[in-house]
Amino acid sequence: MASSLIRLVAVVLLSAAAADAVSIVVTNKCSYTVWPAALPGGGTQLNTGDSWFLDVPSGTRNGRVWGRTGCGFIINGTLGQCQTGDCGGTLACRQVGAEPVTLAEYSLGKTGGADQFDISLVHGFNAPMSFLPSGGAKCGGGGPSCPVQEITFNCPSEQRRVAGCGNPCDGQGNGCGPNNGTEYFKMSCPQTITYPMDTSGTVFTCPAGTNYEITFCP
Repeated sequence: MASSLIRLVAVVLLSAAAADAVSIVVTNKCSYTVWPAALPGGGTQLNTGDSWFLDVPSGTRNGRVWGRTGCGFIINGTLGQCQTGDCGGTLACRQVGAEPVTLAEYSLGKTGGADQFDISLVHGFNAPMSFLPSGGAKCGGGGPSCPVQEITFNCPSEQRRVAGCGNPCDGQGNGCGPNNGTEYFKMSCPQTITYPMDTSGTVFTCPAGTNYEITFCP
């Protein structure tokens, strides 16, 4: 009787924990390997066609997922230098690398609240990405997609990096005129945010508890 009660309590607790978390599936459809990192969540390696499953606690604020490219491993198996920043040589990152990187950003509400999410090119553009509710849900307009496959084809020469296309804007949005790169960003990824105070970027909303799909090279 006691053991049955313990098992029942365990099942209830696990169900409650699952209900209080949001599932984010990160999938790599690129023809090349991507090493995504997440805050919270750590990091992993995704070969073409691989997926990474994250359970993120509801109420999480300032969550981020981004894909590093051009990474390698050193002799003991830890992650070495990446073109988009090596995060101290580990798969799990504590901060976004300094080189161009495309960011999926989100803040999760609790029951009765709302989630907010977007794609940010504040740091630059290194991998095509979409950030959508799972199962085709539309929520507050669907979700952002930055689908351009060739990341440097239209990138101004002064912004080209090995890792992708760097953002010319400074932290206040200065230097963001059409002749120095922001037009390229907006034409390629019109729903994205290109600097911290960008009011023309689109922030999407969904009811709290919605699950999401982040896809590289959608």
